[in-house]
Amino acid sequence: MNLNPSILIVDDSRMMRDIVTYALECAGYTTLTQAEDGIDALEKIEAHPFDLIITDINMPRMDGIELCKALQKNEKSASIPIVVLTTESSDEMKSKGKESGAWAWIIKPFLPDDLLHVVTTILGHR
Repeated sequence: MNLNPSILIVDDSRMMRDIVTYALECAGYTTLTQAEDGIDALEKIEAHPFDLIITDINMPRMDGIELCKALQKNEKSASIPIVVLTTESSDEMKSKGKESGAWAWIIKPFLPDDLLHVVTTILGHR
């Protein structure tokens, strides 16, 4: 297990990116990067390897489902665990996420402890 995992937080809302970053920092995670949408995320992933990606679904330019699909197609990023953090709660959307490569699905608004549980569980099993 990486003692200082690198996590990418993808959301078009700066406030939501900052909330997620703060929750992770409070839990001791220090290597955190933010991206404003899927296109921005892909550019950052090309430049730097990540141990985990936390992404929203509804974003401009490239949404979270398309981001998941793009990550699965790329050999460099296909094995990176993806946690979806979104307001989308329909079974249909969750199914699309799973088919696209999402490992976990968390509904906003979320409790920081729920996010941290998912993150530590995934990172502990890599």
